[in-house]
Amino acid sequence: MALKRRNKVDASFSMSSMTDIVFLLLIFFMVTSTLIAPNALKLLLPESNNQTAAKPITTVSITKDLKYYVNTGGDVERVAFHEIEPALQSAVGDSPEAYVSLHADKSVPIEQVVKVMNIAKRNKYKMILATAPEGR
Repeated sequence: MALKRRNKVDASFSMSSMTDIVFLLLIFFMVTSTLIAPNALKLLLPESNNQTAAKPITTVSITKDLKYYVNTGGDVERVAFHEIEPALQSAVGDSPEAYVSLHADKSVPIEQVVKVMNIAKRNKYKMILATAPEGR
């Protein structure tokens, strides 16, 4: 009786399932990487090589805890936000070339800075914007 053995070891391996998984991972990472892009405005800000030579008449300072200070005639007074405009009007007077320096801490929200700049625009003052130095 001649019995044949039929259990030969087949050394081949199918890579089709592995390539399917690799392509699915590739598609997944490509889709998720496009969702990570920040939604920010791209602005081209102007650059200048020279500094403003005008000397400011008065200074408005905003601290990081949103306290407002106005330099009126040499002394620095703490004022509420609604008192900034009258304090600037009394400090500047009727000067046609009125420069006001605005010193804001780097952590101050930009909307607070814009509110002070709107006051200067309403009164036709020219604004010089500066951030507070480090460690202040």
